[in-house]
Order: sequence, then C-alpha cells, then structure tokens
Amino acid sequence: MLRIAATRTRVGAARITRRNASTNVAVQNIETRWKTLSTAEQNTIAKQLEEAQKADWKTLSLEEKKAAYYIAFGAHGPREPITKPGHNMKVLAGIGGVIAASAALFYAIRIGGQETPHTVSKEWQEATNEYLKSQNSNPVSGISSEGYKGTGYVTKY
Repeated sequence: MLRIAATRTRVGAARITRRNASTNVAVQNIETRWKTLSTAEQNTIAKQLEEAQKADWKTLSLEEKKAAYYIAFGAHGPREPITKPGHNMKVLAGIGGVIAASAALFYAIRIGGQETPHTVSKEWQEATNEYLKSQNSNPVSGISSEGYKGTGYVTKY
C-alpha cells in the first residue's frame, strides 16, 4: 500500500512538471507580449491557466501566478488606461493657452473700447441723488428718508 501511494505521488508530480513546463514557456513575460498575441493565442493561454488554477495553487509557478493575475486584472482590453503618459501636460498646456488667448482678447477689447460713460462722473451721480430726493424715492430707508447718512449713488470712481 505504501508503494502504491509513492507511485501515485511520483506520477502526479510528473504530470504537474509536464504541465508547468508547457505553460511556463507560454506565460513568460506575458505582460509585454499580451498585446502582440493573436486572439486565439490569448484564449489558449487563458484556458490553460484556468485549467492550471483548478489544481492546487501551491503547484503553480510564480510566472503562472503573475500571468493569471495579469489576464484577470491587467491593463488590457476594457481596463486599458484611456490617457497616455504625458496627457496631463497636454491638457495643462491647452488650458494655459485658452486662458492666455482669453486674456489677450479681453485686453484688446479694453484698449479698443470707449472711455467711461458720462453717467459715471461724480457730478452726474450727485445730480442723480438730488433728483431722487426731489422725487421722494425710497422714503423709508433710502436716500429720501429722515437722517439718511449714506453717499447715495455717488461712488469712488
């Protein structure tokens, strides 16, 4: 009985070594080779690893474990990053360009614009205050109220 158990163990170990030898070649550096493989080869490797994972995980080599993880969770297919390296700098440069262009447009419009309107002058604002007092505008809390101490419509322009 001991002899039968030892024979079974050696046969099982031989199967595991044969399986490991065949899949190790296919899964070495899978992260770098995955995109260059055809869909059929990718499916074959995935199925081989799926079958290997059904056995005891202690028998899997480190390369097989890495390959299984990459196939399940790696940055390929729908999990591939949308942006490439350096994309943030392009976005930042674009935003800076738009802000610079809008500032240039603003100052160009300001230079080409007219002077301040005549209604902003201090004399006009004082005349507006007098007119509103004569019309008794806002008699409760405004410029026509008793004891009003505000400046009214006169600003520091």
